[in-house]
Parts: sequence; structure tokens; C-alpha cells
Amino acid sequence: MKNSFKDLKFDEMLAKREELHKKYFDLRMQMVIGHVENPLQKREYRRQIARLNTLITQREHEQAKA
Repeated sequence: MKNSFKDLKFDEMLAKREELHKKYFDLRMQMVIGHVENPLQKREYRRQIARLNTLITQREHEQAKA
């Protein structure tokens, strides 16, 4: 899962980031309510979002140079 984001196109990365943000927000709400099956999933979503942000920033810098 870590390296699968590198194969995505720029638009797909943006869509995936939005999807992960939504899942992360939903998980946070479930944690407040108290019903979460895997609390470590919150960390995974945060890290995946960070990976995507890094790749998106790199692509933006590459496009700016070209």
C-alpha cells in the first residue's frame, strides 16, 4: 500500500486524498461515539494522507519546473 500511490496520475492522487480525508474524518467521529474496531486505522489514514500530500507536492514542483 505504501508505494501504490506513485503509480497514480495527478488527478487520481487528488481524488484519493479527498477519499482518505473523508474516511479519516468518519473514523474520528466514530472514535468520539466510541465504536471503533481498529483504532490504529486512524494512524494509517494519517500516514497515507501525508504520503499523498508529499507526492502531490513533488508533482506540482515538477510541473512548475517544466
